[in-house]
Amino acid sequence: MASNAACVNNLVAGEVVVAAKMSEEDGNNNVDYSQRGQWLRAAVLGANDGLVSVASLMMGVGAVKRDSKAMLLAGLVGCIAGACSMALGEYVSVSTQYEVEVAQIKRDMMMMMENKNEMEKKRRSLLPNPLHAALASALSFTVGAVIPLVFTAFVRDYRLRLGLCVVVSSLFLVGFGCLGAELGHTHKVKSSIRILIGGLLAMAITFGLTKLVGFSANLEL
Repeated sequence: MASNAACVNNLVAGEVVVAAKMSEEDGNNNVDYSQRGQWLRAAVLGANDGLVSVASLMMGVGAVKRDSKAMLLAGLVGCIAGACSMALGEYVSVSTQYEVEVAQIKRDMMMMMENKNEMEKKRRSLLPNPLHAALASALSFTVGAVIPLVFTAFVRDYRLRLGLCVVVSSLFLVGFGCLGAELGHTHKVKSSIRILIGGLLAMAITFGLTKLVGFSANLEL
């Protein structure tokens, strides 16, 4: 499941990078698109990863166990563990980026002593905030992860529960794709299709492989 979600994240990351680049070329306003790109990356990746990871996890459990409580429990555990993992990963990643950029600022200061204070203040204002990025990733992951949990929590029928999980997740994946494209001024249809296909593949692979393993090991209940 982790590798499937990572593949989807790469697709979303590509959309975010394109969004940031296109936004920086837009000279019609004074919006700081570099800052927008950072928040867009954390929010969209977090929500997308939460949705795909937990939906795939629930589908995998549903492949070998028909009990709704097992699916919901697996989804809840995935939500909590995933949010913590995303927060930690984002904090470490952005902290490293912060340290690299601070080191670069110091090197620039050694080469350009004139207007040191003004230049350093300007550069530091553009540095990423690890704590903010960690909180944004954890919160957005949780938001995405809660979606399949909420819509399947009270559905007792096994087939309906699985189908609803796929349909709801697909709709929200399209929504995340459109949102990212809108914020980044990129093509909405292409963005939505890429994210949708990636999410459906992640759920299908997780369900199929778990079903196969469960059948081979007589784990289906």
